[in-house]
Amino acid sequence: MRILTVNVNTTPSMTDGIAEAARRAASPGTEIIGLTPRFGAESCEGNVESYLAAVAVMDAVRSYAEPFDAVIQAGYGEHGREGLQELLDVPVVDITEAAASTAMFLGRSYSVVTTLDRAVPLIEDRLILGGLFDRCASVRSSGLGVLELESDPERAVAAIVEESRRAVTEDRAEVIVLGCGGMAELEPRVREQCGVPVVDGVQAAVKIAESLVSLGLQTSKVRTYAPPRPKRVTWHP
Repeated sequence: MRILTVNVNTTPSMTDGIAEAARRAASPGTEIIGLTPRFGAESCEGNVESYLAAVAVMDAVRSYAEPFDAVIQAGYGEHGREGLQELLDVPVVDITEAAASTAMFLGRSYSVVTTLDRAVPLIEDRLILGGLFDRCASVRSSGLGVLELESDPERAVAAIVEESRRAVTEDRAEVIVLGCGGMAELEPRVREQCGVPVVDGVQAAVKIAESLVSLGLQTSKVRTYAPPRPKRVTWHP
C-alpha cells in the first residue's frame, strides 16, 4: 500500500517531519511518500495561503507519476480536501477530520491546540463543515507561528502543553488534538506531559487511510465528488 502524505506548505523539512510521523504509525508494508508543493507559502497561517495551498496540493498529487492508494492532506484547518476528492478515486483523508473523529472515540469532548490565533476561525469553520464541532470544547492558540515549531521545539512543547492543560481544566476537554501538521514530530513529548489522550492528525489519518484501502472503499463519485466535467483546464500558464 502506498500513501501520499502531502504537506500544505513549501518547507521541505516540515514535509520530512510529517512523513516521519506518518511512518511511525504506518503498518508493515505501507509505504509513505511525503510530497512538498512546488508553489505556495512557506507556512500556511491565513485564508490566502490556505486557498493557494489547496491548488498547490492538487498540483503536487497530479504531478506524482507513480500509482498510489490513498492521499493524506497534512494541513490542519486548510481548504482543499473537497477538490482532491473530485480529482481522485482513491480515499482522501484530511488531518483535521481524522484527528477530530479519532478524538471522539476517546472522550466526550476534545480541544484543539493550534498555532496562531488567526488560525482558530479557519479550524472552527472546517470542523463545522465536517460535522465535528458539536463535541469540540475549544480551539486554543499556542501563540506560535508554524515555522517556530521547528526552530524552537522546546518552547513549542511548553506552549502546547500549557494550553492543553488549560483546555482540560477550564474548557472541560477530555482529549487534546494537535492542530497543525507541523506538531506531528512533537506529539510524543506533548503526550508525556498532558495526562489525557493526545491525538496527532497525521498519524490518525494514516490509520484511517489504511483501513479504507484495506476495506476496498473509495470516494463516492455520485453528485458531490463526481469527476470534474470535461473541459479545457489550464493548470500552469
